[in-house]
Amino acid sequence: MQYKKVTVSIAALMALATAAACSSSKSGNSGNAGKGSTAAGSGSAAPAGVPDPGKQPKSKITAATMTGDCAAFGKYGKYSGKTVTIYTSITEPEISYHINAIKPFENCTGIKVQYQPSKEFEAALKTKVDGGNAPDIALFPQPGLLGTFAQSGKLKPASGAVTTEAEKNWVSSWIGYGTVDNVFFGAPLGANLKSLIWYSPKYFKQYGYTVPTTWDDLIKLSDKMVTDGHKPWCAGVESGDATGWPLTDWMEELMLRKYGPDVYDQWTQHKIPFNDPKVLDVLKTVGSILKNPKYVNAGIGDVKSIATTAFQKGGLPIETGKCMLHAQANFYAANWDKGTKVAEDGDVFAFYEPTMSDKFGKVAEVGGEFVGAFADRPEVEAVQLYLASGEWATAKAKLNAAAHTSGWATANKGVDPSVFIDPIDKLSVQVLTDPKATARFDASDVMPSSVGAGSFWKQMTQWILGNQDDKTTLDKIEASWPK
Repeated sequence: MQYKKVTVSIAALMALATAAACSSSKSGNSGNAGKGSTAAGSGSAAPAGVPDPGKQPKSKITAATMTGDCAAFGKYGKYSGKTVTIYTSITEPEISYHINAIKPFENCTGIKVQYQPSKEFEAALKTKVDGGNAPDIALFPQPGLLGTFAQSGKLKPASGAVTTEAEKNWVSSWIGYGTVDNVFFGAPLGANLKSLIWYSPKYFKQYGYTVPTTWDDLIKLSDKMVTDGHKPWCAGVESGDATGWPLTDWMEELMLRKYGPDVYDQWTQHKIPFNDPKVLDVLKTVGSILKNPKYVNAGIGDVKSIATTAFQKGGLPIETGKCMLHAQANFYAANWDKGTKVAEDGDVFAFYEPTMSDKFGKVAEVGGEFVGAFADRPEVEAVQLYLASGEWATAKAKLNAAAHTSGWATANKGVDPSVFIDPIDKLSVQVLTDPKATARFDASDVMPSSVGAGSFWKQMTQWILGNQDDKTTLDKIEASWPK
């Protein structure tokens, strides 16, 4: 989900990618999606989904001559009385920045853009499409969901103009996630870095704690906190129809750290079963933290309270020192209470989730949204084209910076990198641009949607509630994988 997934941040991250993500088999939150991974630095390569220019429809946009502040918008055309709807899982407060970022485009082109945010995005979108009430555009937080609609024939291929703009601004790995059977359907939009652990520099200083740089140090620190009378970890996974997704992030992060990118790819592509011993080992490791009553759920309740606590509130006890550690992506920055200083010497900050060994180098889980269209009218194409541009990405980043909000980044190479001034965004860039890093897209977002946005979420929720053991949980997810 936007809240969590589609896992990456900043142009430079994927600019390091040496391989492209695959596409034609779709899987994700609602179907099958590109089963690929993004390799950065020395990471292993994944299959590529490469658009065939001959399969992309011709542009329907008629450029117009504009002057003054609108001169740069002439390529999108001029329209009268046209409205384009955009359905998205992005909600307040972040959606306001999206709305404001597109206003110059609206003013110059005459197109009215109506954002329709929903916390029930995955389930409601299918209902809308099946009922003949599809939005013009959807911001897909899972490549798999985009792939499902593309394979059903409901989603419109991106025009040649949109494809060219996307390929100019994004590396092939990202383009691959929006490609199905060599047809490009969705340009990437935002990106996020998952591999972060939030903490309070203020309380770390008060208790004499230091930021861990290895996984062993992280566990030793957690145990030290317990000895000092603290429950170290807090979490929340309630998220409407998407309840449980933060637990899948835990699985994905630890799969990367324990077994590396190659096994991670095998897992997402079902080349090893979901109940493989390696996956079981990862789940046991997750449970050693999240089902440890000495560790959780700090400032909130017992282990079961993780399932009923909204993910937006899961880390808030850090502000008051009732919790010390919270694993969540860079976009979680938008959830801290007003007045909370997010900085290395502030009330809250984040550090890179440590690796378990040097065997796989620095690994990172990434995610993002993709812009898919259910209509191919000229004004819809114009909006797609603008959202794929570096101009939109720069405008969006500037708004977040002006409001002193963090948690939004993009891998769009056309963005002005100087606009990212927030310390968390800078940290994300630092991790994602590390030439020794290996990035992988959020696994549940590229698995078949019936799994990644279905059984994986649901069965992990039952697991954290204590309603079933590790093996039963994985057996049920394995049984749900499309035959």
